[in-house]
This record gives sequence, C-alpha cells and structure tokens, in this order.
Amino acid sequence: MLIKTLAENIAISEDFGCEHGLSLYIETKEHKILFDVGASELFLRNAEKLNVNIADVDFLIISHGHYDHGGGLKAFFNENTKASIFIHQLAFGKYYSVRPNGKVDYIGLDDKLKENKQIVFTSDIFLICDGLELFSNVIQKEAPLKSNNNLLMEQNGQKVQDTFAHEQNLIIEEDNKILLITGCAHNGIVNILEHFHLLKGRMPDYVIGGFHLSGGSANYETPERIDKIGKYLIETKTKYYTCHCTGIEPYKMLKSVMGDRVEYLAAGSEIII
Repeated sequence: MLIKTLAENIAISEDFGCEHGLSLYIETKEHKILFDVGASELFLRNAEKLNVNIADVDFLIISHGHYDHGGGLKAFFNENTKASIFIHQLAFGKYYSVRPNGKVDYIGLDDKLKENKQIVFTSDIFLICDGLELFSNVIQKEAPLKSNNNLLMEQNGQKVQDTFAHEQNLIIEEDNKILLITGCAHNGIVNILEHFHLLKGRMPDYVIGGFHLSGGSANYETPERIDKIGKYLIETKTKYYTCHCTGIEPYKMLKSVMGDRVEYLAAGSEIII
C-alpha cells in the first residue's frame, strides 16, 4: 500500500502547504482512497505536487464531523463526481470548540453539502467492499481524553460535551496485513484499538492517524498518561504513524517510549507498507 499525506499541521519542506487539518491518500492494489480532506482546498494543491489525481479517487472517507477533516469537501465535489463518500450519519450535526479566550466557535461541516448524491451515510460497522471496512460506536473503557474537554455538540438546543458518536475509523486489509486509520481518535486510541481487537480478534499491523493528545495551545494530556499510552501501544507489536492532533510535544514523549515503532507523517510525506 502507498500512503501520501496531502494535508497536515506541518510539512516536510517549504514545497508543501500545511494547515490544521488532515488528508491522506491511500492506494491499494484495487482502489484509490482518500481519508479526510483537511480544512480547505490545500489537499488539492499538495495532491498535484505528489502526482495524485483527485478525480481518480474511488472512495472518500470523512472520519468525523469537524472542519479540519471535512472542510475541503466542497472542493472535492468540484474535482470528483464518481467517488462514493462515506460519512457517519451524525457527522452533519452541530459541533463547537471553546477557545482559550472563552469564545465558542462552530467547527462542524457545511450542512448544505449533505444532500450530495455521492454521500453514503454510515453507522456502527459498515462494509465498503472486500478489504475495506468502517467502524464507529467505540466502547469507552479508558477515561475520556483531557484534550476533548473544549469540544461540544448541540443536543436538544443545548451545547453539551461531545460524545464523538460521529467518529469512524477505517480498516484496510491486503496481503494478510491490516491497516487501521484514525482521524483524530477522539474516542481514545487505546479504546479504538481495544474495539478493533474485539471485532478482529487481533491487533492491526499498522496504524495511521491522529491520537488527539493535544487540544491546541498547551492543552496536552499529562506526561503520565502519554507514557501509559505509549507503553500500551508498544505492547501491541503494531507499527504506528501519527500526525495532526497528536501534537509535536506529545509525539516526542511517545517517541521516547516507543522508539522506531512510531513515526510522524507531515504533509508531503510518502510511505509504503
């Protein structure tokens, strides 16, 4: 499998743009897949530089209903009229972030786009085709992430703590290897992996995605919790590629625990697994 990072918080060089967002291009033997579209049209510009033709994409997965993962959706529609777009049925809800100054900003998707005929709404376990599967409704065993505290959703006219029921994860199986892709892992990377194990009876060979150990500014998970997560991850025998909302400082902490079992993906990076 070939994976190219089209949008991420930092870039491998000045040749590529970066933003607070995530977009990954995955090429399997049979399919061309886009996982998230970042916050803007940036993924298109970086795709061109990485020789990725967005019009050729077969499937687009939007991991959850936040702008930094689905903000480029309208731009995608303008470039691709054939792909099936898999979005959780709750992803077009109203979602908000409380900023450090106390201001509450809307961070959801553009509601006007939900009528597009390319969209396929998903829930729980959803089979796209052989070797491609989505799952949500993650069982919460570990405590919620501190970095989620400023994230809200609208329910019955009130703004309440987001439950992240709108978040979904992608499983890709090829050549007896399994890749798990997360967008932000708001439900907790440990909880997601435990849920994956419940579904598959094993751990994935590879995991790619954000782990949401940083909530912006200096709002990081505690070093003790990051250390605990790192020790859990290394016991899975899985290779991890992280990015976006993991945060650079938390990544460094994970790296000190996990060594070469974890790497960082920035915009413009290409890997083969």
